[in-house]
Amino acid sequence: MAIRISLIKKVLEKQFEDWEEGTIEEQRARQEKAVRLSRRLPLGIEYQRFQINSMPAAWFTPSEYDPGAILYLHGGAYSLGSINTHRELVGRFAEAVNKKILVIEYRLAPENPFPAALDDALTAYRWLLGQKINPDRLFLCGDSAGGGLALAALLALRDRKEMLPAGAICLSPWTDLTLSGPSLIKNASSDPILSREHLVKKAAWYTGSDTLENPLISPLFGDFSNLPPLLFQVGNDEILLDDSTQAAEAARAASVDVTLQVFDEMFHVFHMVPFLPETKKALENIHVFIKRVEQPASTAEV
Repeated sequence: MAIRISLIKKVLEKQFEDWEEGTIEEQRARQEKAVRLSRRLPLGIEYQRFQINSMPAAWFTPSEYDPGAILYLHGGAYSLGSINTHRELVGRFAEAVNKKILVIEYRLAPENPFPAALDDALTAYRWLLGQKINPDRLFLCGDSAGGGLALAALLALRDRKEMLPAGAICLSPWTDLTLSGPSLIKNASSDPILSREHLVKKAAWYTGSDTLENPLISPLFGDFSNLPPLLFQVGNDEILLDDSTQAAEAARAASVDVTLQVFDEMFHVFHMVPFLPETKKALENIHVFIKRVEQPASTAEV
């Protein structure tokens, strides 16, 4: 087991060692090229691209699925990532939880700093409600920056007194753009993907003229009161470990139904590696969480 994980980490270190090189356009092009051979969908998953008010979006639909849907917000430090980069992961996700999943390409920094990504996430969520999807069967989900964005969207929806979804699922979320968590130092040598130095630049790009402590940018500093149930999944070896553990603590202190699952020896968004037993277990746990917290429908559903 230890040898297998060590080899996987070495591969990931090699893959991500140059992710900061070149212009942001070159970084995005390199990322798209890197995933071109790993975008196969599970059999039975229908893939449909379209637009929501000119915003690129895609449905991932199992051949048979439970009512409701999931809005998935991809990671990439708010400056990278797309439907393509997460196609394989989301396809497996949809298959594992028997839900339709909507993925959007929210606007990226530095060209589009805060609140562009948040505004796009809220637009997509409201669009889903407009499709008559019952909010009691609707979930927000995201990995890395997308996980933080999902939490920020919950805070915004609650503060604006809009309907909240049934819950949110955060995979290795980036919840603190001030980068103050002790795990950023403690796990610096064990994280094969992220480094504090790289994230400092991305945080500045996304924040723009605002402040890093804004709860809609760093939801760790927000008030978690009256949020729906939350699930955090994170690797024990990643520098953003405390972004999950501290957010879970804050949610628990606010009497929110929160589940924190820390996976030993795992790295940032380990869910991307399909053959890991931990990945299979994580997706099974997500399905259990969804079935536990969603409420029976009381209105028409899609």
